[in-house]
Amino acid sequence: MQPLPNVALMKTPLVAVCTCISLLFMGFQVAQAEPEATQMIERAGHKLAFHVTPGHPPIIVLDAGGGLDSSYWNSLVAPLAGETGSEIITYDRSGFGRSDEVKGPWSLRSATEDLAAGLSKLGATRDVILVAHSLAGEIATLLVREHPKWIVGAVLVDANVPEFFTDQEITRQQLLYAPVIAKLHEAPPTQESRQLLAVAQSFPETSRAFHQMTWPHTIPVDVIVSAKTPFDNPADARAWREAHAEFAARADNRQLIIADNSSHDVAHDRPDVIVKAIHGMIAKVRRP
Repeated sequence: MQPLPNVALMKTPLVAVCTCISLLFMGFQVAQAEPEATQMIERAGHKLAFHVTPGHPPIIVLDAGGGLDSSYWNSLVAPLAGETGSEIITYDRSGFGRSDEVKGPWSLRSATEDLAAGLSKLGATRDVILVAHSLAGEIATLLVREHPKWIVGAVLVDANVPEFFTDQEITRQQLLYAPVIAKLHEAPPTQESRQLLAVAQSFPETSRAFHQMTWPHTIPVDVIVSAKTPFDNPADARAWREAHAEFAARADNRQLIIADNSSHDVAHDRPDVIVKAIHGMIAKVRRP
């Protein structure tokens, strides 16, 4: 599944900061983007909030990591839309932001079908560039396998990749997060804590299934990995870096990008790396 949602990251303010924008777009002439509109889309009895900034293809879909909602991308959406002119879509996964909560263990297939349903209702089923952070790497992988004609390229932002989730790493992650999960059980339940426990409950089974998946060789992908990684333990950090390098080396249309001076929170530590990768992917998909 993940690493499990980064609890420290979830507790940090995820609002945009002025320095983030000035560093990102210094020297660029940025057009005024149209305001974002929210659409509530129903699937399987629950509603999901999709936020759309109008524009032209390619459509850029931003998917945040575990425990985070669409606001994670707030500092990037308007400037990115203004600079590229592309339609930008963000959304809140079930149980976060304005989307309905779904009870029971977290399901990768259900989460992927939620995103697919939203994109289908919005008419975003071609010329899509998918940008996925952390846990969303699993959703991106299943989505491109099931709807390869929708996606023209992807940017994985310190995202989960199948190569990382060996049996050894799954066991290590369970041990690492056991104290966190125990505290969640002890604390008064909240919507956020219920969602985290749902992810933890499905973690071993989902991670083993994800480890067997492969990314289609026909879809180009840039693989951003943070220099600091999500882990304090050197062995886990090394395994994370090696897994991303192995994933990137599996096809000629993949590029490994190191986000220097960045934690797992790449969107706020090094937004320029993400924006550059998106521009690069746009250039790739526009070539004859």
